[in-house]
Parts: sequence; structure tokens; C-alpha cells
Amino acid sequence: MSAVTRFRVIDTETCGLDGGIVEVASVDVVEGEIVNPMSDLVMPDRPISRQAMAIHRITPAMVSGMPPVEDAIIRYQGSEWYVAHNASFDRRVLPEMSGNWLCTMKLARQLWPGIKYGNQALRESLRLEVTPPAHLHAHRALYDCYVTAALLIRIMQVSGWDAAAMASRMEPRPSQEGVLPFGKYRGQPISVVAQKNPAYLHWMLKNISDLKPALKQAVMAALAAPR
Repeated sequence: MSAVTRFRVIDTETCGLDGGIVEVASVDVVEGEIVNPMSDLVMPDRPISRQAMAIHRITPAMVSGMPPVEDAIIRYQGSEWYVAHNASFDRRVLPEMSGNWLCTMKLARQLWPGIKYGNQALRESLRLEVTPPAHLHAHRALYDCYVTAALLIRIMQVSGWDAAAMASRMEPRPSQEGVLPFGKYRGQPISVVAQKNPAYLHWMLKNISDLKPALKQAVMAALAAPR
């Protein structure tokens, strides 16, 4: 009997884009259920910017006397799988978290091309069924954890991917260069798609604004090649 996989969905709120954590939170996803909510306000190592305060509404008074993130993070550590929306940011601002990391933003881009990928935008467009804590609001860490957890559950339901399959999609493999990573032609060579449905590639270039430069260049080259 295989062991049950536990995903720890984690989120941070910060003093600004350069870091300085003011809040950390997590929930666990186990067999499609959201369990074990945790959250902590944290004394940051720098002032909270007005722009950040306007988004998460965490004030200096709320974090006064709170422990530093190095103390608060201890109870969040020890998971085999961590999940975050735009995981590269949370990994950068958090202390070292040993374990495998999955990014729901990257996975969502592969499954649903051409839409908006913010947490709340995905919640609305995918009609995610989730009930965050009533006393919180979007851009508080625990609230966002619930939304990300619901997104992770939907990703696994739609794709059938397990933890290992999702991990394999975090970074493109060299062997996958020149292959479409998402959409109805996912996994097919771009050159082949250019032959049989060039209109689809033209649609991608026109409508998907966040195509990676390497992918955009490959699509344009395939369309320009003689047919």
C-alpha cells in the first residue's frame, strides 16, 4: 500500500517585493482535502512599505513584538512537498525549506493557456470551490493558502498528475525544447503544429502575453520556416 502524499501549501506576506516577511501561513492537502491550517504574524527585518500595507493590510502595530521568521518557520518545516503560487518568490524570501517545491502558477499556465494567473483570477475563472476563513481577506497569507490549495486540487483532478509528474513540469527539459508545453497540442513539436495548424500558433502569439522568450522565438521560427 503506497503512502499518502501530503502537500504543504505555503504563502507569505511581505514588506514589499524585496522581501521582509510579515506573515507566513500554510494548509496541508491530503487526498483532496484541505487540513491543518497554520498562520503566524512575523516581526519583519525592515519597514513595511505603504504599497504592501495597502494590499495585505498588516500594520506595524500588528507585528510589534512578534517573533522573527526564523523562529516562526520551525513548525512549517519538515514537509516532503511544498506548494506555492509563484513559488520562486516565497522560496526566495523564506528561510531554507528542505523539500520538493511545486508552483501552481507554472502548472496552471500549462493547463489553461491564455488566461490570467493571479490567485484570485484563477479562483474566479476556474470557479474553485473553497471557503477561506471568514475573518480574513484576499492577500492575507492563510486566505491565499486556501485558494492555492483549491487550485492544486483542481490541477490534480484535471491533469491526473501526481506529485512526481507535477515536479517534472517545474522546469522544461532540454529534450522538450521545440515542443509545445501546454494547450491542445501539448507535447507535440512546434514545427509539426506549424505545418498542420499555423493559425493556432498565430493565435498564441497574439493572445498569450506571457510566453517565455525561448518558446516565443521557437514559435516564430517555425512559422517563418518554408512549408
